[in-house]
Amino acid sequence: MTEASVPKCTGSVVRRIADTLQLLQDSFPIHRRIVHAGDTVYQVGQAFGYLHVVNSGCFKMVNLSGEGREQVVGLYFKGDWLGLDGIATAHYACDAVAMDTGEVWAIRYDALLQAAVRTPALLTALHETMSRELTRDHDSMLSLCTLPADARVAGFLRYWADALAQRGLRTDQITLRMTRAEIGNYLGMTLETVSRALSRLARGDVIRFTEKGRRDIHIPRVEALTAFIQRTATAAPMAGALH
Repeated sequence: MTEASVPKCTGSVVRRIADTLQLLQDSFPIHRRIVHAGDTVYQVGQAFGYLHVVNSGCFKMVNLSGEGREQVVGLYFKGDWLGLDGIATAHYACDAVAMDTGEVWAIRYDALLQAAVRTPALLTALHETMSRELTRDHDSMLSLCTLPADARVAGFLRYWADALAQRGLRTDQITLRMTRAEIGNYLGMTLETVSRALSRLARGDVIRFTEKGRRDIHIPRVEALTAFIQRTATAAPMAGALH
């Protein structure tokens, strides 16, 4: 990895993640678990007792739709917390599934609350992660409700690249850990629509497919994704006004 390929303006997020992981290690014993693609961290309906913090790898949250189909409802990376959905009802509301090899830390929720009495920084970290989760849900719903299909796919790629950038990783070459069908499932569109959108992005040289496979994507400039989203979102209402 070259120095030029790693984003430089990521220090604050990298430090926050490192500080939180260190704080957790210093506060109580951590149960570490290595997972591989397809492994389930917990399942919907399972009794809640632990929060899980991602130390490495990427994970997806999966729920069942009203028609009984699996629905991808969230993506998580290093430093993200899994299991917040179980606090209110004492049961997990989704399946948490690993998308590649990684490590999660299991933390007993009651132990976390007890430790937070002694170490207020722990409670602050928990509140901050809850706040980020609410913001992420809001942004995701806004995207699904307002953006046209091509812009949603471009936004998905930018979200993935931003998640890597915030963790000090390269963004010019990314490997999507999801199939086209899973991306469509997450974005509320068909596999064919996702494929067509990716092809249009490639034709516009916003992204490039590498020789390794269709999941390996080269992004020359993340800013080009942002510009594409803005152009597409602006063009959509104008096109509608002409009909």
